[in-house]
Amino acid sequence: MTRRRVLLVEDSATVRCRLREVLESDSEIDLVAEASDGKRAIELCQALRPDVITMDMMLPVMSGLAATEYIMAYCPTPILIVSASINRGEVFKTYEALAAGAVDVMEKPRGDEPDGSWERKYLQTLKLVSRIRVITHPRGRLKPPETPSRDSTKDSTAPRQRCTLVAIGTSTGGPGALVEILRALPEDFRLPLLVVLHISEPFGTPFADWLDTQSRRRVSYAREGAPLSSATGRVVMAPPGQHLVLRGGHFHLTRDPERHSCRPSVDVLFESIARECGPSSAACLLTGMGHDGAAGLLALRRAGALTIAQDEASCVVYGMPREAVLLNAAQRVLPLADMAPELARLNARSRSGRP
Repeated sequence: MTRRRVLLVEDSATVRCRLREVLESDSEIDLVAEASDGKRAIELCQALRPDVITMDMMLPVMSGLAATEYIMAYCPTPILIVSASINRGEVFKTYEALAAGAVDVMEKPRGDEPDGSWERKYLQTLKLVSRIRVITHPRGRLKPPETPSRDSTKDSTAPRQRCTLVAIGTSTGGPGALVEILRALPEDFRLPLLVVLHISEPFGTPFADWLDTQSRRRVSYAREGAPLSSATGRVVMAPPGQHLVLRGGHFHLTRDPERHSCRPSVDVLFESIARECGPSSAACLLTGMGHDGAAGLLALRRAGALTIAQDEASCVVYGMPREAVLLNAAQRVLPLADMAPELARLNARSRSGRP
C-alpha cells in the first residue's frame, strides 16, 4: 500500500496539533513535515515533493494565497485549502487560491460537529485531492498547443439560428477557468452567461460576489422568476443548494433531488436549455470531477446547440469533459484559452444577425 505523503501548513499551534493527530491516525497517510508560514511551506514543498498539501489561508511571513500561487507556478502539487468561513476577506482569499490552482476547500472544524464526522471528511477529501494530477498554474504556464477539434460549421447539429445564450458547467478547477474566460471576453459581449459551479457550503454563498470583482462582467445569483432578458451581457449563476432551470423565458429555482450528488446540477440546467432554446444556444463543459453535465451536453447537441468541452491538457481534472467526449456530446474540444474567442465569435454573429 502506497502511503500519501502530506505537508501540513497551519499557523495556529492548536489547530495544527489537532490536524496532526488526525493525519497520524490514518495508516494510509505519512505526515512528512509541518509549516507555520507560507515561505516555509514553499521551501518544504520544493525539498520534499509531497503528494498533497493541507493549506491554511491566513499565514504570517507569506500568506496561504501567495504560497499557493508560487507552488502552483513552480512545483505544482495538489492543495486542499482548510480555511475559516466566517471572515469575508478570508473567504475571498480562498476563492483566489482556488483560482490559482488549489484543488478543493474545507471549512476548519467549528467544534460542534458530530463526533468524528469532520475528521472522516477531512481524510477522505485529502486522499481524493492527493490523487489529482494537477497542472501548472495558468498564469505561470505557456498556452497549450492547439488540439484538433471538429469544425462546428461542418457539423449537421451546428446552430442554425442566432445564439441567444451560453451555458457553462464546471466543478473542480472551475473558479480559475471561469475567471480566465470572463476576463478574455470582449467588452461588447452581450449574450447571457448561465453558470453552474459545484462548490461546497459554506464557501458557495459569497462566490458570485467575488467573481463579480474579477472582470468587467456583472455576476449575480439567479432570482426566481427573473426573465432571461434581464441577463443580457451578465453572468447568472445557480445559487448554492438550488437547481437553476430555464422555462418559459424565465429563471426558476428548485430544490429537487440531487443529480450525481450535486445540487445545483449542470445536467439540470443544460437539459432545461435544450428544451427551451435548442439550436439558439451554446454550452461549455469545463474542468471538473465526476460526470455531471455530460448527459446534459448531449441533450443540447441533439437539440441543435453548439457544444464545447475543455481539452484534457488544460483541465485541472479531466472528468466531466471526458465523460462528455465519450458520449460524443461535444462538437468541439478546445483548450481553455480558446473558449473566450469561440464565444466572442458567437456573440459577433448574433449581433450581426448572421446564423
